[in-house]
Amino acid sequence: MANPNIVKLQGYFNNETCMKNLQAMLGQKAQGFATSVLSVVNNNRLLQNAEPATIYSSAMVAASLDLPINPSLGFAAIVPYGRSAQFQIMTRGLIQLAIRSGQYERITNAVVHKGELVKYDPFRDEYEFDAGKKESDEVIGYMAYFRTVGGFEKYFYMTKEEAMAHGKKYSKSFATGVWATDPTAMCLKTVTKLLLSKFGILSIEMQRAIRWDQGVAKNDFSQISSFDEIDAEEVDYVDNEPIQTAVNTEEVNPSDTLFGDEEGAKEKKSKK
Repeated sequence: MANPNIVKLQGYFNNETCMKNLQAMLGQKAQGFATSVLSVVNNNRLLQNAEPATIYSSAMVAASLDLPINPSLGFAAIVPYGRSAQFQIMTRGLIQLAIRSGQYERITNAVVHKGELVKYDPFRDEYEFDAGKKESDEVIGYMAYFRTVGGFEKYFYMTKEEAMAHGKKYSKSFATGVWATDPTAMCLKTVTKLLLSKFGILSIEMQRAIRWDQGVAKNDFSQISSFDEIDAEEVDYVDNEPIQTAVNTEEVNPSDTLFGDEEGAKEKKSKK
């Protein structure tokens, strides 16, 4: 017997109005989009239990960002959370959107092992890392860094304990989801996302990706005929709380914190 959720999802792509809207937005990619969504769902038993409307809306967010939803590629994914499906941006997706914006000369992230953090000046918030001074394979933290085309530099570093504590606080599925199965990937995503969302120059696409990350659409997207309409839709954060962004600016209010007022974490500023 066919899974009723898959049948309903197929109905989206068989609907004349829905497909007409998809073709207007995606052109020749529309059919490939439909095929990729159905393939992802057919290969994920838990996703098959999610409401088709949330699967479709999550896929539409990814399509609006022109990011593939095959999780093995590391750009974006549709992730089940109970009866809902979330859009999730992944580390490579964040970096891809930053590169596309043309605002960044360099952007990177890395796992930091014992001995590699050589120096930290809390007054200048300057970090010095040296991979040649690695003492062991013990992971002590995670860092992300960017330099804009205008010369603005920013480092963001979290200890392993800080990164894991952040995941535990802000993800209800911490013990069973990706934080449990691939903590390194989530820690690297966390430092990259926090660096860009708080201190980066954010394109419209980047703002959309950060806003919708781990979010579920409150409404059905089947009638959307323009990607711009997605930005007006409401998001429900069923698994986490949204990260506030410092949009399109290189200036950050010193009173801001990395996690918002509720977290009260220490802000870390670096050299320009």
